[in-house]
Amino acid sequence: MSSRKRSSGVPTWEGRMRFLLCFVGLVLSVYALHVELSKENNPEYRAMCDLADSVSCSKVFTSRWGRGFGLVQLFVPADSVLNQPNSVLGILFYTLQLGLGQFVSNRSALLLVISSWVSVAGSVYLAGILVLVLGDFCVVCVSTYVVNFALLYTNMKRRYGLEAGKEKEKTG
Repeated sequence: MSSRKRSSGVPTWEGRMRFLLCFVGLVLSVYALHVELSKENNPEYRAMCDLADSVSCSKVFTSRWGRGFGLVQLFVPADSVLNQPNSVLGILFYTLQLGLGQFVSNRSALLLVISSWVSVAGSVYLAGILVLVLGDFCVVCVSTYVVNFALLYTNMKRRYGLEAGKEKEKTG
């Protein structure tokens, strides 16, 4: 870890890492949406991430759990506008992370951490569904889980850095 920090106390690597992670997350989410829509329009479509029967991202994306975490349809019809593909939620999340990351404040840092914890909770839930219910391995899904955990770490570093910088100002 670099000991270099901005005057705010935030590590210098944090902004570049956030951009990289959000870029990767956006690419994965857009690809997941492409695969899901392609498979819905053409059942014969074979995605690059469909490597075997038990290693199939399109099977996961088109499953019940590929939309609204499999939970939204318990409250609204499956074809409701509220029951969006998880990839759309990912696109919104990574865009939010990029936007909030432009503000160096305690409030934005707190929102980044809270939204990251929500994404990590969703990742753990979906990983459980992936293994225990679907019995599948989805390369794209697992990659997004890694990105979400890395974003949580990055956001925690920002939050702690801002708090440390604030304390330093009080004592200095």
